[in-house]
Amino acid sequence: MESLIVFFMSAVPIIEQRGAIPYGIFIANMDPSLVFLISFLGSLLPVPFILLLFNYIFKWMKKYKFFDPLNNIIENKIRKNTGKMEKYKELGLITFIAIPLPTTGLWTGSAIAAFLGLDFKKSFLCAALGGIISAALITLGCIIFPSMF
Repeated sequence: MESLIVFFMSAVPIIEQRGAIPYGIFIANMDPSLVFLISFLGSLLPVPFILLLFNYIFKWMKKYKFFDPLNNIIENKIRKNTGKMEKYKELGLITFIAIPLPTTGLWTGSAIAAFLGLDFKKSFLCAALGGIISAALITLGCIIFPSMF
């Protein structure tokens, strides 16, 4: 049961691996290597859907005033990070996803890749590489510096 919680927590925007890994290690008392693997796999769950559907959903949302506040947040977030991605493409995407800070991660990185029209296969591979680096950094951080979490 705890494994499923870690898996699905890591697939939820904002929480992602940054919340799922500490939860699995410190609250669920799971083996860190298992938490690493489950969290990494869970974080990949939304990536193909974001890469394939983000632009369609975003265009649809722009038709309705109700979504204006959310659209503005999304546009500002994408605009803020687009320059780095356009300049460095795949390496930029991997690095952006790999850095385990708020507002970075697989959700935002995948949305930016979709927005820029980057190749699906390359974007998915970059998301996976960035996700594995991020999961490793967070897991190691939990093991080495447990008081930070």
